[in-house]
Amino acid sequence: MRISVPTETAPREQRVALAPDSVARLIKQQQLEVVVQRGAGLRAGFRDAAYEAAGAAIVPDAAAALGGAQIIAKVQPPSADEIARIDPGATVISLMRPGQSADVVAALAARNVTSLALELVPRITRAQTMDVLSSQSTVAGYKGVLIGASALGKFLPMLTTAAGNITPAKVFVIGAGVAGLQAIATARRLGGVVSAFDVRPASREQVLSLGASFVANELVDASAEAAGGYARAQTQDEEARTLAAIGRHIADMDLVVTTAQIPGKPAPRLITEAMVASMRAGSVIVDLAAETGGNCALSKPGETVQAHDVTIIAPLNLPSTVAFHASQMFGRNIVELLKHLVKDGVLQLDAADEITGAMMMTHDGKVLR
Repeated sequence: MRISVPTETAPREQRVALAPDSVARLIKQQQLEVVVQRGAGLRAGFRDAAYEAAGAAIVPDAAAALGGAQIIAKVQPPSADEIARIDPGATVISLMRPGQSADVVAALAARNVTSLALELVPRITRAQTMDVLSSQSTVAGYKGVLIGASALGKFLPMLTTAAGNITPAKVFVIGAGVAGLQAIATARRLGGVVSAFDVRPASREQVLSLGASFVANELVDASAEAAGGYARAQTQDEEARTLAAIGRHIADMDLVVTTAQIPGKPAPRLITEAMVASMRAGSVIVDLAAETGGNCALSKPGETVQAHDVTIIAPLNLPSTVAFHASQMFGRNIVELLKHLVKDGVLQLDAADEITGAMMMTHDGKVLR
């Protein structure tokens, strides 16, 4: 059975779906034939020679990569041109942007291509190793702090110099999920004084274990955690109390990193314009929820803006900027998924399976979600 890895064509995408280490595992453990489009991994730091050494065949273009493949592994959803080159009956495994890619989904169904959305891997114990959102959020949390530290006109650590002592910067992380926890850890490693906020009970212990302080303990609520470990949408009263707590704390911060998102819904607005105006001149906000609308009212997705003497950065597709390791992590998630899907060299697509069924966007010529 052949699995193909085409070159990503989406804007700003530097990652590749399978790095050479994952290719080697698929060939050795699953006895799959792996085909890689020439140059597919180069932007992530993987030369064709590395794929050949891992056992993959290198083909010259997208037509050769996609044609004849039973499985296509991608990072971003396939384009219309790519869909036209995929054989009917094949399966695409990629990010699919559920709810935002109706045209893509319809085209895949019309082509009789099965598609599995990596965003929909269920958050259950046996699917943890397949969770692309978690692996890529780790990358985003790390890089978000680096971007903020670079834009901040201050050192993050405390320094003792010939010119006297330099006080450490104060870093506030809003949202203590995977991205938030990695942001906390990175800011701590860089020497910042870190505080964090979340409404989920489990987050408090995790924040404290990383050496950060926890803001507004009184707002932690056992009912705030929805299925899959995400925070649920808040009521108006809860939102008012959350905004008040953040507003009291944010005025004294140098760097704020926001990570709060709700699956399938716009990101909650947790930083108002009034809060931005209350911050010190030269402070920086890095809004990691920009792809779903942003946590800051003044964020402009994909742009850096200045407002009230504060720099507001709203980056898109941050994992792509750390393409080497992001691709390795992404590929390992796919390998684990394929271990679940491929038995004795045969791809088994069971819509009743709690993992496979949850991920299916199209199957047997039908749009499922």
